[in-house]
Amino acid sequence: MRDLLRRYASLGEPLACEPVAQGLLNRGYRLATTRGEYFLKHHLDGDHQAIARQHDATLRLQTLGVPVAPPVPDDDGETVTVLGGRCYALHPWVHGRHRDGAQLGAVGSRRLGALLGLVHTCLEEVMEGRTPAAPADQQAGAHTDPQTGAQRGAQPRAYAGVQLPAQAHAHTHSQTTAHTGAHTSAPADAHPATHASADPADTFALIDDLLARTRRRRPRDSFDELAEHRLRERRVLIEEHAHRRPPAQPAGGWVHGDFHPLNLLYQGKEPAAIVDWDRLGVQPRAEEAVRAAVIFFVRPAGELELDKVRAYARAYRRATGADPAELAAAVHRVWWERLNDFWILRWRYQLHDRRADPQFPAASALAVWWTSEYEAVCEAFAG
Repeated sequence: MRDLLRRYASLGEPLACEPVAQGLLNRGYRLATTRGEYFLKHHLDGDHQAIARQHDATLRLQTLGVPVAPPVPDDDGETVTVLGGRCYALHPWVHGRHRDGAQLGAVGSRRLGALLGLVHTCLEEVMEGRTPAAPADQQAGAHTDPQTGAQRGAQPRAYAGVQLPAQAHAHTHSQTTAHTGAHTSAPADAHPATHASADPADTFALIDDLLARTRRRRPRDSFDELAEHRLRERRVLIEEHAHRRPPAQPAGGWVHGDFHPLNLLYQGKEPAAIVDWDRLGVQPRAEEAVRAAVIFFVRPAGELELDKVRAYARAYRRATGADPAELAAAVHRVWWERLNDFWILRWRYQLHDRRADPQFPAASALAVWWTSEYEAVCEAFAG
């Protein structure tokens, strides 16, 4: 810790360093120094170039009014510190809380859709067709405060009629990378020309493996019983709808890649910071909009709050110019993705990791409900 802080002379001496909830892609710590509080992120993938690109993106996004928590540069202006072959970064500690869809009304749902639309349009501006350039603190008119990582002189934009703050301060109940969907896409650096959809043959093989694992469990519990029921049920649904498998999709545009409630912090009713940009990459943008809505607005029984989805989707379409057909196609692809998705069961039975178990009842019910209410879901996103 002292070796790291020697590179940040303005941050003072360390007082405490406590681990926060872990994500798949990194480890995080709440660092208190004699000058303030910070989020210390240990990037487990160690991809210096990709991390630097994420940092550059957030610095640029902040100048456009997107609520983010860019990294704090060290005394040499670097945002990635390599110690013992490991990559670390410091961010301001964001004081805020998470809000899921149940805590958002119609206005909050519209603001959420407009915010993601702002992210996508601004990412297109700062990332499309370019390689990482000089950090935003070296651009004219912006100066990074070493105490907060926030930029002075940055002019915020407005979205949904709300003026965004020029800087985000921050605590979170848990600054974490939470994985609430299947993460099987290519790494951000790969930028595939197309994104293929799930192959039913692969899904059936996975179902057979997971069923065998559930049956071997001793003693069996209620989770195992539900898992076996859902696996059998899903096999039937996929067999019935295999002819609806969507074709490969063009790569699309730059997206956050992991936009969900645990990666968005609010101060009151206003977004304070979008965090965890580890999955920044090129994907079909409208699909991220659909995935985010599905995570935010799913009820415990596995149904979507379609009125909120409708408000969110209309705001997203206005912000990005996406047409109804684009959203309808994205709905179809994400529906198919969810129908073939068993990431929670893979965690439990293949990786012996039960952290995601509480999400399974709603997530597994959603795929079934969505199939039966397919037209209503399409209308909510595209109507």
